[in-house]
Amino acid sequence: MTAHFITGEELDRDGLTALLDRAAELKAGRERGEGADSLAGRSVALIFEKPSTRTRISFEVGVAELGATPLVLRADELQLSRGESVADTARVLSRFLHGIAIRSGSDEKVRELAEGSTVPVINALTPQHHPCQALADLLTLRERFGELEGLRLAYVGDGNNVARSLSILGRTAGMDVVVASPDGYRIEEGLAELADDPRAAVAGADAVYADVWVSMGDESDAESRRRDLAPYQLNEELLGAAADRAVAMHCLPAHPGEEISEGVLYGERSAVWDQAENRLHAQKALLERLL
Repeated sequence: MTAHFITGEELDRDGLTALLDRAAELKAGRERGEGADSLAGRSVALIFEKPSTRTRISFEVGVAELGATPLVLRADELQLSRGESVADTARVLSRFLHGIAIRSGSDEKVRELAEGSTVPVINALTPQHHPCQALADLLTLRERFGELEGLRLAYVGDGNNVARSLSILGRTAGMDVVVASPDGYRIEEGLAELADDPRAAVAGADAVYADVWVSMGDESDAESRRRDLAPYQLNEELLGAAADRAVAMHCLPAHPGEEISEGVLYGERSAVWDQAENRLHAQKALLERLL
């Protein structure tokens, strides 16, 4: 069966560890061309339905650095925009390509694409899941702390796709993940420890994580979201309630003064820029594994 990466649940502990090991190797050996021929002669479609900075650049550069050809496609460039079905698109792309990564506004569309495809499909971001970001986050935490098992990560704010993916893959890695959100913004029960109080959630945490309060598609509720989520800002006071060694994390783009303070984002305890870089290395390891 074709292996896909849609939610992160496709990886078990051994698979996740092996992927992170390889990501570290690719990162350490980048300047000498580690993995430069891994996917030589192959082609990978990168489909984007929404604007993207880190996801597009990290995937396009990563595919090229592995020796493959990236084809960046916007949704309005495909016959999907004129009514061709997702299933038929999957069948056709599978005849041309060796893999597909897609950033979509629909989880159902990505699942349908994977079901119809005979080549690996990677979820580069959907409303419910962002597993590639979580891989980069786990790589970053392993770099900082050596081991993932037993680490405590506290996510504060909107229980969104990033919170969900961190919960799924963090659990696989043996981490304790707690998600603190107000009523109406929580992820479903069973994925992580859920909390109301952000200060209680970050107590003893090795990492405190924030994400934007107003994601693409939430603009109509922007003011109410800012009001509801204001007590969950990742600032110096909240970070001070975590473990002394705790780092601050954010998947970007950030809005300093909203979900994270400027001092924390750009401060010495910020791991944000390592997270961004590690998108490249984690996704290269994922591409190697699947293709």
